[in-house]
Formats: sequence, structure tokens, C-alpha cells
Amino acid sequence: MKTAQRIPAHARLLFLLAMAGWLTCFCAQAQEVSPVKPPILITPPLEDTTDNKQFLQSLKRISQKKTLIGRAVKALVVFKPRRIEGPVENTLLPPAHAQHNYKVVRNIYFKRLDAFGYSINDTLAMPDNRLERLGNALHMRTKQNLLRNQILFREGDLLEPLALSESERLLRQTDYLLDARVLVNDSTSTRDSVDIVIITKDVFSISGSGSASTSSTRIALRDINFMGIGHQIRTNYRFGLSEPQPWQFTGSYFIQNISRSFISAELIYQNTHYYKQQSLHFKRDFYTTNTKYAGGASAGWYQTLQPDYYEQGEEEEGPDDFIRHIPLDYNIQDFWIGRAFRLKSYDLAQDNTGQFITAARFMNIEYTQGAGPTIQSARLYLSAYGYSFRRYYKDQYLFGFGRTEDIPAGNLLALTTGFEDGALKNRLYLGIKGAFGKYQPNFGYLYGGLEYGSYRHKNSWEQGVLTSEALYFTPLYRLRNWRWRHFLWNRTSIGMRRPDLFALDIDQEDGIRGFNSGGVRGYRKFVLNYETNFFLPLTLLGFRLAIIGFADLAWLTSVENKSPLKEKPYTGFGLGLRFRNEFLTFNTIQVLVGYYPRMPQLDGRQDFKLFQTTRQYYDFNDLRFTQPLISEFR
Repeated sequence: MKTAQRIPAHARLLFLLAMAGWLTCFCAQAQEVSPVKPPILITPPLEDTTDNKQFLQSLKRISQKKTLIGRAVKALVVFKPRRIEGPVENTLLPPAHAQHNYKVVRNIYFKRLDAFGYSINDTLAMPDNRLERLGNALHMRTKQNLLRNQILFREGDLLEPLALSESERLLRQTDYLLDARVLVNDSTSTRDSVDIVIITKDVFSISGSGSASTSSTRIALRDINFMGIGHQIRTNYRFGLSEPQPWQFTGSYFIQNISRSFISAELIYQNTHYYKQQSLHFKRDFYTTNTKYAGGASAGWYQTLQPDYYEQGEEEEGPDDFIRHIPLDYNIQDFWIGRAFRLKSYDLAQDNTGQFITAARFMNIEYTQGAGPTIQSARLYLSAYGYSFRRYYKDQYLFGFGRTEDIPAGNLLALTTGFEDGALKNRLYLGIKGAFGKYQPNFGYLYGGLEYGSYRHKNSWEQGVLTSEALYFTPLYRLRNWRWRHFLWNRTSIGMRRPDLFALDIDQEDGIRGFNSGGVRGYRKFVLNYETNFFLPLTLLGFRLAIIGFADLAWLTSVENKSPLKEKPYTGFGLGLRFRNEFLTFNTIQVLVGYYPRMPQLDGRQDFKLFQTTRQYYDFNDLRFTQPLISEFR
């Protein structure tokens, strides 16, 4: 008889900690006393959709019938009128509030909205059903002190340029808030002082998932706003597995913006058969466009089974069998610091000037097990110099379904130099990166980036990589309440004088979504992705809907000096639905049907595949200067 597996002590501890936090949230009071607020009323226009109203009225009449279809419509469709904000694209906040620059901040008023039934655009909206009220009762609202720590001004301060817009953006970028507004109350402001009103809307922070099969059981729990203080707890436990390891556990604890220092800390523990990690990280980014200091420190221990792409051979069993997996055991200590110098501007109306930035980094990597042509214990010394210019616009229906989203635009140029003091060899490093982002409401958004990095050893360059990326999305097209947008994304990766000839793949997020190449890898690749999103004006069980279509192409070669475009491309085409409830922490859910004319593991035959994903396929590059980095070959 198979004996029951004992749950490890560390897994029990983190699991009990998470459960205690959730039980506390359920029992705590949902409200917090706030100062008396001046009257505020934001009344946006209702969606102007005559045809859409007629369509919804028809659905409502069907839902009132006692038929199977009527009951199904009544259970799925929410007929509650929905107020949304009008078009916000190409909106820059600083000019709108320029007349308040350098006034004294007299009072700051907070209006904190729960997740369900409230609207950030209509502060008079209230929950109107038991389900919404129950969800709010189970949710602990974000603490006012946490919001106060996230903004860039205090009572009694002079209001600096960009302080309002950057504070609003920082609030929106938190995981526990759906949206935020930072407004000046013009009715109470004077010639030398202002009253600031901050309106925030929470997301329901607690979530969980699980699955069970004959081979294993999985339980995942998460709270991204533990007790309303912004701490994030994530746990994922799987048990009942077969040997060599009958259980797997992943857990993390994340604290953002410790004591208004904008320093974040994260503790990570992961234990699976293929990967083990214990690490602690501290980080402070250049979080605003005028941040002076940034830096970070981390320490971690890792174990992994790494595919060995250096050995080449042929076996009858297939390509996966001659790529040997080698165990790696190593630890890393990493430290960096950066300083930004704001360039002088003689234009008093120019609030957002560029910055010259310098940074230095030290990283110590020690391998206690494992070896290879690109694997060695080493001390890495890096320095970086760069120029960064950023500004942010606001738009909707990019990755969300109507919430306000911040779009980065500007320029970035960075030069990285360094020296690797290795156990096997010493070598120099040189890297350069340039990127830009451009946004206009009648044009859309265009991002382009180019990066090169390589080592210098014995008067020759080695282990080099040249990468490029381009992302374009069209303007948001509207037909009354129906909206759609197109995306086009290109990624190129070219290896130069590298021993790891089979390090690149084109599966899933690295190339073609839903694609499984069966171990086909290469040395150079060119990927082109197209996607169209058609947003429907319907709500099913609180979830907004979008129809998506995609077409993915990927060229891949394993020959060192050959262009990937000379190879026959792999392709994927598909349709599906995207679901998202903006008030919950659940990721976007996508259910897709893909068609693949050429599948390597099927000897080139075509294949259809139904798959589901929650991972966002593309994202913005923030054009933010980061720590000095080694160019990645992926």
C-alpha cells in the first residue's frame, strides 16, 4: 500500500499564513473613517448607443420568458446600465494642471471605492444586488496610509510639476487598484493653495484555483492586498505526484514601497523536481521620470536541470533524446546602484526633460555543480551610461476592457561595459541598446528597439547576440459601442559565435501561440505576430468579452551563418474568446482554436488544437533605464 506523503513544514507554514490572512479579511471591518470630503461629482456621458440599447432590450425581453433560452440569457447576461469614461487617448495630465504648479497643497482627500458596484467615473453609483454587496463585505478596502505612501506630495508641500500625473500613474500601476484619479478641486482652490482629491477603486484581491486528476492534485491561493496593506502572498502546492518527487511547492511574499521609500522586497521559495529556488530581493527602480536614485540587492540559491545544447548528435528516438539535461547548482549575489541627472532646461514650460543616467553593478555567480562552454563561476563588474526621456499617455482597450491604461512614449539609449573575472577565463563585455516609443491618437502606437551584446576574449568577439523588437497597435476603431483594434509584433534574435547553437525556440510565448515544436530549436529566428481584438458590449457573469483572431509566423535556423528567412516558416492561425472581469485579480482568460499547417512532431502534417491561456501575450516596454544587463539570447 502506498504511504501518504507528509506535507513539508515550510509548505504548511506558508499555507497557514495565507489562510490566516484571508480569515482576518473576512472578519475585519470593511470601512475606515476618512476626513469629511468636499462635494465632488463626476458625471460622464452615458454610452451613446441607440442600436445597442435596442439589442439589450431584446435580450431583456427574451430573459423574461420562462423558456430554456430565456433562463440561460437571464443567468448569463447582466443588464445593469454601465457608465464608462469617454475617449482618453492622447491625454497628458501636466498641461491641464500647469496653473497649479508650486501652489501649497492644503488638504488631500481620499475616496476609496470597493471592488463591486462602484464606478470611478460616477462616484454616486452604488451596489444594487446581494452578490456585489457580499463581495465587498469579503474584501478589505485598501488602507488610506498605503495610498498616501504611493503619491509624491504631502500636505504643506509645494506642488511640483508632474506630481499629479505621476502619482495617478503610480497608483494605477499597483496590482491592488483597478483605476485611480488624482484631481484638483477647483471650487476650493485659491491663488496660492490647492485641495487634492484622490479617487481609487480596488480589485477583489483574494483568489484561488485548484485541479485534481488521477496523477496529482493542485491547490493555489493568492492575496495581492493582504489585510488592505498591499502585501502580496502567493502559494501553489501540488501533491500526489509519482517519483522522483511526490510534491511541488511555490510560494512568495512581496512588499511594495516600504515606508514610502519606493523600495520593494520579495521572498521566493520554489521546490519542484526540475527547479529549486530560495531567494530574497530588494529593488528600487527609476519609478518616475524625475527619480534621482535607484538600486537593488538580491541573494539566491538555485538548482535546475538545464538542457545541454552543446552536445550534437542524432538518435533514432528524436531530437529531444540527444539533448541531455545536466544538473546545475549555483548561488548568486547581485548588487547595483544608479544615479540620474536631470538635464538643464531653459524652457520653464518644459516639465519633462530627459535624464542622463549612470549605474554600476556587481554580480557574483558560483557554480557548485554543472559545467559547459557558457557556464563558469565568475565575478561580473558592469557599468552603464544612458539617456532616457519618458512621458505617458492614457488610452483604453489595449490589455483591459475599458479601464485607463498608461502608454509609455519617449527614447532610451544605453551603453554597457564590463569585465568578467571567471574561473575558466577572463573577458570584457560590451553592450548597446536603443529604443523609442511614439503615440498619436490618429496613428496608434509604435515601439522599436535594437540591442547588441558580446564578450571580448583573446582579441575576438564571442557569445554575441543581436536582437530587435517592433510593436505597433492601431487606433481604437469605434462603431457606436463596438470597438476593435489590431496589433502587429516582430521579434528577431541572431546568435553570433555562440556554442549554444540550439538555445532558441518558437513555442508559445517565444513564437507561435499554442504551438508545440517537439523540441525543434535553432540559432537564429524571426517571429511575426498579428492579432485583432473585437470588444463586445456584453457582460457575462461580470466578465467582459472580446473576439480575437491571430496569425503567427516564425522562421528558425540551426545553421550559424544562415539567415532564418531562408528556411520554410512555421505558421499558426486561430480564433477565440477573451474573458476578463476587471474587478477581480484573475488573469485574462483566453480560449482559442488554432490551426497549424506544419507540425514537426507530426512529420510536417497539419493539426488543430483547442487550448486555454491566461498569460498576456505582449506588453509595453516601459523605456525605463534599468540595472546594467547582459543581452539575453532567447
